[in-house]
Amino acid sequence: MLGSQNVHAEYGDVVINNYSDAAGMRPAVFPHWFHRIRFRCKVCHADLGFEFKAGGNKITMAKIIDGQFCGACHNGEVAWSVENCNMCHSGNPGTPTHFHGSTVQRLVAPAYKSLESK
Repeated sequence: MLGSQNVHAEYGDVVINNYSDAAGMRPAVFPHWFHRIRFRCKVCHADLGFEFKAGGNKITMAKIIDGQFCGACHNGEVAWSVENCNMCHSGNPGTPTHFHGSTVQRLVAPAYKSLESK
């Protein structure tokens, strides 16, 4: 399901590609700050169990469909459901799991290239 759609990423987005490439899907792009301005940190990191590290969560579609991680809200009632694949899987194929444009990314990996330059 790899496509040639344009990729739009914003500061603080998290690219999640633990399993996407292997499954033939584009990496998921999680808009962290979009969620952060609406919810307190504890909603996702304490109540839903997300680790505080990109790549630190073993998120699979099976777990999401089972209501874990993103599936706690993305269930078709609170937010769109998993049938809308491209809403999340919008990253460039081959992009490793990382923060997009975060301060940590600039300090830890100075050779970082933005998604737009790939």
